[in-house]
Amino acid sequence: RDGRGWSFTEQPPPAPHQPVRRPARVAQVLALAHRLQRAIDRGEYRDRAELARQLGFTRARITQILDLLLLAPDIQEHIVHLEAVDGVEPIAERGLRDVVRHESWAEQRRAWASISAQ
Repeated sequence: RDGRGWSFTEQPPPAPHQPVRRPARVAQVLALAHRLQRAIDRGEYRDRAELARQLGFTRARITQILDLLLLAPDIQEHIVHLEAVDGVEPIAERGLRDVVRHESWAEQRRAWASISAQ
């Protein structure tokens, strides 16, 4: 149509873009938690406070990160495989904190089921 912003051309339409996939932020933070705990276990850092000072984090943030290690192993396994597609995160770290606060793995699994189904 003339003057309406579109017209027919000899060119085929562009192919749809491939979605951009990357590990989810929570998966990256969980991997970081495992790496930091191994560093503490090897004696590279005396404790969480020294780790926080050396990395420039607050002690509270280090605690939040390392608390992810308290998640049930099957939940951790699921988290490691999460992907962000086109920048959309599947779950927020804050949601995981609600799961971590449950002491038993059975309660964690129930809480995980409720937030991962959304």
